[in-house]
Amino acid sequence: MSDLQRVRTWAEALIALHLDATWSFGFDNAKRRAGLCDYTRRRISVSRYLAARYDDDTNHQTLLHEVAHAVAGPTAGHGPQWKRVARDLGYTGGTTHAGETATELAPWVGVCPAGHVAYRHRRATRPTSCAKCAPRFDPRNAFTWSRREITPATRLAAQTPR
Repeated sequence: MSDLQRVRTWAEALIALHLDATWSFGFDNAKRRAGLCDYTRRRISVSRYLAARYDDDTNHQTLLHEVAHAVAGPTAGHGPQWKRVARDLGYTGGTTHAGETATELAPWVGVCPAGHVAYRHRRATRPTSCAKCAPRFDPRNAFTWSRREITPATRLAAQTPR
């Protein structure tokens, strides 16, 4: 599990090495995505919750991914230009992360009739069913959603490396 100050040091070094001085780094409160390249604010950010639970290599790869976005530009997406830049920077991952998310911070918990659990950070706007039970929407496998309270202590615990 990474120390957040160490992640900040790596990020600032990568930005200084590959981008101009108008770019900055910060932590954000994302619970599902690992990192973000904000072209408008010229800012690279990573989730404080996920960075605290990921190992150093995973966090370094996330930073490389986001710096590659900044270098490749806002129109590159995850296309050939971005892939070339990412590879040149030393990035070895894919276009999205498949790692753990901060499910303990999701206020919405859904349970299907078979007992499978799903977590959401926003209230469901339409009925959803369990993908483990049925590949397409099936009302027989619909989730029943309930809201749980997320306390400041829960947020603090999620940010503390395990």
